[in-house]
Amino acid sequence: MNKTLISVVGPTAIGKTKLAIELAKYFKTEIISADSRQFFKEMKIGTAVPSDDELAQAPHHFIQHISITDSYSVGDFERDAIALLNQLFKTNDIVILVGGSGLYVDAITKGLDHFPSIAPEVRKKLNVRLENEGLESLQQKLKELDPVYYDKVDIQNPHRLIRALEICIGSGKPYSSFLNKDKGNRPFKNITVGIEADREIIYDRINQRVDIMIEEGLIKEAKGLLKNRKLNALQTVGYRELFNYFDSEWTLDFSISEIKKNTRRFAKRQLTWFRKNDTTIWVNFNEALPSIINKITNKLDEN
Repeated sequence: MNKTLISVVGPTAIGKTKLAIELAKYFKTEIISADSRQFFKEMKIGTAVPSDDELAQAPHHFIQHISITDSYSVGDFERDAIALLNQLFKTNDIVILVGGSGLYVDAITKGLDHFPSIAPEVRKKLNVRLENEGLESLQQKLKELDPVYYDKVDIQNPHRLIRALEICIGSGKPYSSFLNKDKGNRPFKNITVGIEADREIIYDRINQRVDIMIEEGLIKEAKGLLKNRKLNALQTVGYRELFNYFDSEWTLDFSISEIKKNTRRFAKRQLTWFRKNDTTIWVNFNEALPSIINKITNKLDEN
């Protein structure tokens, strides 16, 4: 247990990438991304993938390493990231984990819940149902089969709904009944650093980021992905709204305003998730690096 994973978390657009790079340079180590939206090669602008300059400042892993057409679950990420961590810890005492996808961060720091194997036909039927009857049909079914998980899950995320429903249907038990069982311990220590700011600042940073994405070519990027719009990877804020614009259902201005609104909602859910961890070291978004490093090193000394 002489190895430590420093996890940098927080809402979108708060400055996680910048802090992770600064910490990686200070500790002379590497970065594992736990931002599931940044895994995909075809989705760069809309997922705020680090710039070439940022990527050059410290070694990064799990950035644009798969295609939107690839099947890649949080379980796959857990397996691959833990294998990589085992390698990195051979030459580094500290590794940085960064991302706003709470489930993916927890998969590395805590381990995943274990579920029974389900026949693939169950998922296929659910995907057909999504296509034919829409998201609301899945939402209602989950509310019926597992009201406990329905109250917790992001009901706008079809991937999460389908995953929960396939367990409910395939096992005959609620998805929530498999959660929070004993997952075992990780062979490394974890220090979590959360970045926070006043709500008005977070929302302003989100609005500015969306405007920058539009300037950098998000509309063109989304249009190039229109033919793949039904893939799970593209059920993502920033793309869904523009698909409605391409369908002439919304104006461009309204689509952009919806991206901002839905991103703000996403940020609120992120903070709710991350604040459940009562051991997190919370720092202000504009806190000086020496102050943050001092808090981390004090925690390292405690451990």
